[in-house]
Amino acid sequence: MATQILQKYFNFSEEKCVETLKNKSLTATLLKVAEECDTQLQTEPLPPSAPSLLYQLATKMKSQTHHGLIIKYILSSQIKSDTKLAAAIQFFKSNLSVTNQSEFEDFCGIGVEVTLGEVETVVDQLIEDNKEVILQRRYRFNKGELIGKVRSVLKWADGKIIKEVVDAKIENILGPKTDEDLAPAIKEHKQTPSGDKVATKQIQKHEVGYEIAGDALNFHKVGENYTTEGYVMTPFTKDLIRKHLQQTGGIVVTRFPPEPNGILHIGHAKALSFNFGYAKANGGICYLRFDDTNPEKEEKRFFTGIIEMVKWMGHTPYKITHASDNFQQLYEWGIQLIKSGDAYVDHQKQSEIQGLNVAASPWRDRPIEESLKLFQDMKNGLIEEGKATLRMKYTMEDGKLDPVAYRIKFKPHPRSGNTWCIYPTYDYAHCLCDSIENITHSLCTKEFQARRSAYYWLCNALRIYCPVQWEYSRLNLTGTVISKRKIGKLIKEGIIEGMDDPRLFTLTALRRRGVPQEAINKFCAKVGVTQTQTVIEPSMLDACILEVLDETARRAMAVFEPVRVLVTNFPQLEPIFVQVPDFPKREKSTFHKVKFEQEVFIERSDVSDVLLPEYRRLAPGQSVGLRHTGYVISIQEVIKNKNGDITEVQVICSLVNDTNKPKAWIHWVSQPLECEVRLYEKLFKHPNPEDLKVVPGGFITDCNKDSLRVFTALVDRSVEGALELDKFQFERIGYFCVDANSTEKKLVFNRTSA
Repeated sequence: MATQILQKYFNFSEEKCVETLKNKSLTATLLKVAEECDTQLQTEPLPPSAPSLLYQLATKMKSQTHHGLIIKYILSSQIKSDTKLAAAIQFFKSNLSVTNQSEFEDFCGIGVEVTLGEVETVVDQLIEDNKEVILQRRYRFNKGELIGKVRSVLKWADGKIIKEVVDAKIENILGPKTDEDLAPAIKEHKQTPSGDKVATKQIQKHEVGYEIAGDALNFHKVGENYTTEGYVMTPFTKDLIRKHLQQTGGIVVTRFPPEPNGILHIGHAKALSFNFGYAKANGGICYLRFDDTNPEKEEKRFFTGIIEMVKWMGHTPYKITHASDNFQQLYEWGIQLIKSGDAYVDHQKQSEIQGLNVAASPWRDRPIEESLKLFQDMKNGLIEEGKATLRMKYTMEDGKLDPVAYRIKFKPHPRSGNTWCIYPTYDYAHCLCDSIENITHSLCTKEFQARRSAYYWLCNALRIYCPVQWEYSRLNLTGTVISKRKIGKLIKEGIIEGMDDPRLFTLTALRRRGVPQEAINKFCAKVGVTQTQTVIEPSMLDACILEVLDETARRAMAVFEPVRVLVTNFPQLEPIFVQVPDFPKREKSTFHKVKFEQEVFIERSDVSDVLLPEYRRLAPGQSVGLRHTGYVISIQEVIKNKNGDITEVQVICSLVNDTNKPKAWIHWVSQPLECEVRLYEKLFKHPNPEDLKVVPGGFITDCNKDSLRVFTALVDRSVEGALELDKFQFERIGYFCVDANSTEKKLVFNRTSA
């Protein structure tokens, strides 16, 4: 039954129906829209434009209070374009009801029909005005700007028709595209905000370290914000963009905006890579801006820790800024919103305004002067915490009514001290700080998509430059927990030792484990940027780690389960110094020297007192080579303890030749250092430890008790004097990194990857 309804009212294919029915929330909304259509249509046929518009209504306007009215206009074909539907949705984000029907219809262009001839007339005139530039730049001419100008003249024209007419008219003038038209464009010189020229470069991965791909290829060009779907134009937009371009020199400007209330994790690494990488690939700049609007959770150590991690990841911010830099301007804009009737002081409790489809505040229409006085009282500390907020008159895409702009918090701020006792919310401050910093591409994860229209509304309500918000999917890894609160619980339970425990996926933990930042950036590039939510296996990160460490980790030899080997016929009284390459795969590798003498140690698994089938290492009657020495050893005697375990092997050695070539070469150590080694395994048993269906007891009960094994190993003396974070490949074992717990007397190694 549900499938038939979806096919009838939304023109879904069977495949689309199957996918949609998996989403219970979306299905319920669509069925309610269909039910309303049934009520209104009765026996009338569905207009051709309706299916697409009804689906947009259901997905873009979560609050269903006004669905019935808009559906009425859709079914009567009075709303039959995306532009008019967007206007209708926009109307109810700023108005709770229709008190004047003609006002609503004027706002949505009801009754206004733009003919094909009118579109062609305007396009012809604009093409004539720009003909010289079109002939010069041919198909590289910015058609988006032309389309934007048509829209500004014919607001209610169908966007698809405008594009079709523009494309046809330009092709009429230029003819089919030539090979030269299809060749990659060479970027022009642009200037930074300080006036410094940016060198011309084509976007190539090997030149800039970041390759634009996926959804990022569809991003708007600088200054063409209005070509983006959903971007809201006002009579002031063009002038504001023109001023923005003058201030920036027309370059890409992005920002990485972390909250200073915790440490960065693997998800932040993707955001870092995207924001800094996209700016770099386009010859632009990226700010590091702290979203420090909540003094309750912010600490100085988080500010310094985030800066440290950003730099460790290889990024250099154009400038480090803070939302708190703009507190005065944000406050003044709050006053401006009250004066324009777009904000009011409210006294409802938080519990009363949470959730969707809540009732309007009884103070929503209070006099402007009253709200101005109360807002000033809030600022001056005359109202108790929790007794008043400043709310904006707007309904968000998820149905949330009148989001809070300011709240009272009698907490000193890490940077501004006790200057303020009211603090802006993310919904209020974020887009305004983006505007202040002239951000061109405000890149954020998908959960902020429901705030996009509010972002545009607020900038436009204040008549300030409005950037474009672009959303992308979060980076989700299986077998991880990244919530600060949940990590804190793991620490409290004694399961891990801190935020930088190498079993975690915080950036400090990955660094301590020995993961190179190059590997993390390589991993983020492979994951790519899309709007599709995906869950990635950590094995993909491991592959990137191995790829980088194979080229960069210095080789050494270590024995984890040692067996003493005595060479009874050692060829000389003094030790032999063996040269071992630090980086065997490099053409011009450096070397270190290792002592080879009568007593050496090998792995217990590399010796057997019985020659078994397929066993290729040291056994009675089977010789083995010692790596880098050029010597082969053969068993004389095997010595065991009372439990039958091999404790010592006496051997003879000989130089390798054509007649005694061994089946295998094993690693060994002589006069070694005793070092502590920590072997880390997965912290959780299941891919999703937070799934209560799979782990009913919660993520704490899913912890792997064997995720850490600590023991003493023997390591060759070439590692002596190694510093924290120095990386080594222990031959035939894996990759290891020097831990911060190392001392002058004893080195500690963390396993990075096997």
